[in-house]
Amino acid sequence: MIRNNPIISRRNVLRTTAGAALVSVTGCLNGNEDSGTPDDGIGPVDGQGPLQRVTVEGTTLVVELSSDADIDQVNLIQPNGELFGTRDVAAGAQQVSFEIGTAYEPGEYRVVALKGEETVTESTTDIVPEIQIQDVGLYRNNPDKPWDEVYGESPTDAKKNGEAFVTVQNTGSGPDAVVEMRFTGDVPNPVADPRGSGIYEKESVVVSAGEKADLFSDSFPFGSEIGDEGMGCSTDGNSGQFTIILETRVTGQQATKAYNVEYTGTDEMQNCEITISGA
Repeated sequence: MIRNNPIISRRNVLRTTAGAALVSVTGCLNGNEDSGTPDDGIGPVDGQGPLQRVTVEGTTLVVELSSDADIDQVNLIQPNGELFGTRDVAAGAQQVSFEIGTAYEPGEYRVVALKGEETVTESTTDIVPEIQIQDVGLYRNNPDKPWDEVYGESPTDAKKNGEAFVTVQNTGSGPDAVVEMRFTGDVPNPVADPRGSGIYEKESVVVSAGEKADLFSDSFPFGSEIGDEGMGCSTDGNSGQFTIILETRVTGQQATKAYNVEYTGTDEMQNCEITISGA
């Protein structure tokens, strides 16, 4: 999609609750003389020439320019070769930005600096997110989490006993959004098709590159009502394995991780001792 926007010199960046990510692109713009590579003016940015730095901050790609850059336009080219957008450069401006959001095509992007219709220089950068599951825990076992901020100051016992958090990290170079969370396998209330996104009061959660975020469940995976395929507590103890499945927007791929779980101490889930460990 082509976006024709007015001149931009500074721009506020969308941030997740974890903070804004800063993904720097480093390398040599003017070729590698030692290796005999020709000086073609195409490559990553190293702070030399008109393009000083190309970064992804939150959901925005930021292009920083040198103070003496003799260019009047910057184009952003998508991995498929189509124009993503263009920015006019005002005299003296040292920054232009492209809002990429979480509906962009992941891959290699080209930033092209022009003077009139002539290309002055260009740089390439990969913008590819990667969501990974880092941790999971129960409401009842993790009082240090901001549960009251999420579920309200007077959460019900059902929420305290049944809900959970999942910590994710984006180890890639671009932002992504988690649009669905599911718990399957040996939990009391496995839900293959959760109501909404399965994330409490959110349709999606944006995770910037390099950042972490906590996702809070909305499907009572460890609730007291045991479904037909669920596993509950017993005085003799039950053990099994469950899997967390996350659907992501940009890559369209699933992030999954399995955990071992033990239920001991009682036949009642609300008083059950639940222990989760890595599978």
